[in-house]
Amino acid sequence: MTSLRLRVFAVFALGYFISYLFRGVNLGFAPFLAHEMGFTATDLGTLTSVYFLGFAGAQIPGGVLLDHYGPRRVTACVMLVAAAGAVIFGVSHNMAAMTVGRLLIGVGVSVCLGAAFKATAQHFPIAQLTLVNGLVMAVGGLGGVAVGAPLSWLLSIAPWRTVSLGLAALTAIVAAIIWIGGPRTRDAHHQASVLEQFKGTAHILRSHAFWKTATFSALTQAVFYAMQSLWVGAFLRDVVPAGTADIGPRAASLVSVLGGAFIVGNIGFGALARSFERRGVSVQLFSGVTMVLFVLVQALLAARAPIPAPLLWAAYGALGGTGILTYAVLAEYFPPRLMGRVNTTFTLVIFIGIFVLQIAIGAALAHWPAVDGHYPAVAHQSVWAILVLMQVLCAVWYFMPSRHASVPRHAVETR
Repeated sequence: MTSLRLRVFAVFALGYFISYLFRGVNLGFAPFLAHEMGFTATDLGTLTSVYFLGFAGAQIPGGVLLDHYGPRRVTACVMLVAAAGAVIFGVSHNMAAMTVGRLLIGVGVSVCLGAAFKATAQHFPIAQLTLVNGLVMAVGGLGGVAVGAPLSWLLSIAPWRTVSLGLAALTAIVAAIIWIGGPRTRDAHHQASVLEQFKGTAHILRSHAFWKTATFSALTQAVFYAMQSLWVGAFLRDVVPAGTADIGPRAASLVSVLGGAFIVGNIGFGALARSFERRGVSVQLFSGVTMVLFVLVQALLAARAPIPAPLLWAAYGALGGTGILTYAVLAEYFPPRLMGRVNTTFTLVIFIGIFVLQIAIGAALAHWPAVDGHYPAVAHQSVWAILVLMQVLCAVWYFMPSRHASVPRHAVETR
């Protein structure tokens, strides 16, 4: 890596780390919110999911802004909205105000991933994108580790409101780092009007290749992040062998195992995808196979297969992020000047899925009576079984031969 490429990677990966941290922080906050605020499972699902609603809603305008003004300026400025949202969340004492804060956090970090992938597409050769984007995801995945045992420990010594305000300060500092350290790159296509760039987004949304490539990946990632950011904690507390002691710390440890495996998986599978590509196996096929394995792991967890829990959850974390390879696949279909919009449109689809799933999972669990905040194992298993079935159906379409003609590389030639 040259010094410029290293700087690009470092500052934008740091921004994505903040995004990922906010994504899962309610996993640690949930017990305190339930006890202090009296929130139900549906309340927690709704409160957590509005982050993803704000995130999703900002994707298309965020993609246009990234392509028009560049990732440095857009990311640094928009992250300040997240800092303000974290302050509101930390000082609020009712559901409505906390929902506003959580929504602003989602909007504020909405461009972090798209900006990182836009910047890497600008500064790295396309052959390196699977590995580099995997490394970006790995740095972000440290946020998944942080919301496990480290956050659990932090909340044992500091109130959750103080932690929220601390995150606000950290976010403002990272925004300043991106503003100062990010490269001042501008696309040659910058002079295209914002309206013309919205037309480019419309072309992406009408693309059959986009939807056939993106749907299975978007659903697997939506399932993974909906679980990791909230419901996996409840699953670990409730779906365990009877008589197991010390469930809370054990659950937090397994969340960190999941997060650590996610990091390793993003780096390892990114490198493997590139290696297999050199041997004639497309990234699209490689990604599809790994996503199928992820669905299999979910089925084993739901069925309470007699396999050591750390091993299964490590596999869940390592395979859960393999859908990220789809970003590199989409780079084969669209030109670099569209990548900000392609990336954010794909992310929009993912985060709409997360928003819907988090609320739906909470509502589904609420159909079973909770005892001391715990739901019966059959409730979680039923939810997971439905999610597995949905992913299997999407996998069938993903691997089904297309009736459309093959789409040439960089087929969409629009602004």
